[in-house]
Amino acid sequence: MEKDCQCRYKSVPRSEEEKKNLRTRLNRISGQLSGIGNMIDNDRYCGDILIQLSAAENALHSLGRIIMKNHLETCVTDQIKNGNTQIIDEVMELFDKLG
Repeated sequence: MEKDCQCRYKSVPRSEEEKKNLRTRLNRISGQLSGIGNMIDNDRYCGDILIQLSAAENALHSLGRIIMKNHLETCVTDQIKNGNTQIIDEVMELFDKLG
């Protein structure tokens, strides 16, 4: 992590169950990426690699949607309740980045 990091933390911490579920999904994605690396090393057919890349990309996108939903239900909701409607601009930027 960078020395000058302006780290922020959730206003509503994740439950242990939620952390476990997110970590499980992330570990599965990591395994998919490792498998793709092996496919490349073993000169597997390009189409098969592309299919696995698509599956990994979809898994990442799904993880992003889960985190975004939680962000909207917790952090964003709390900010709006506290009068910070500028948080909506941040959310729009996040939607743009998530594509």
